[in-house]
Amino acid sequence: MKAVIQRVKYAKVTIDGKVTGNCEQGFMILLGVVDGDTKADADKLIRKIPVLRVFEDDMGKMNRSCLDIDGEMLIISQFTLAADCSHGRRPSFTDAAPPSVAIPLYEYFVNGIKKAGVKRVETGEFGADMKVELLNDGPVTIILDSKEL
Repeated sequence: MKAVIQRVKYAKVTIDGKVTGNCEQGFMILLGVVDGDTKADADKLIRKIPVLRVFEDDMGKMNRSCLDIDGEMLIISQFTLAADCSHGRRPSFTDAAPPSVAIPLYEYFVNGIKKAGVKRVETGEFGADMKVELLNDGPVTIILDSKEL
């Protein structure tokens, strides 16, 4: 399972011109479920992401977590994180988990983040054509792969 985590001042997702999810200060997460991922992969990310110390403390050091600042999260499904660009110019997405596997794992991840104590968690819509707008703070962007944790 792959996650691109961006520290944001705000983020929102729009589908067909309607805002369907948003967050204020916190994380906007793009989450890709890869073929072979399990709940154990999601659990690794659930344990790690809310406590990543990337928010500034009073001394200006990245020393506080999303939980510490009562941050919010917007989580967007992103199958293209499983892209294989090793051959030619057109990425292959055969490593992405099929929807029958990816949707339950995506929902499991979202629920796990909520249970971890994040103040507010919103999402996009799996498989929809989404427009994501955000103000990256820093910028701070971190990429996590559950296979490397």
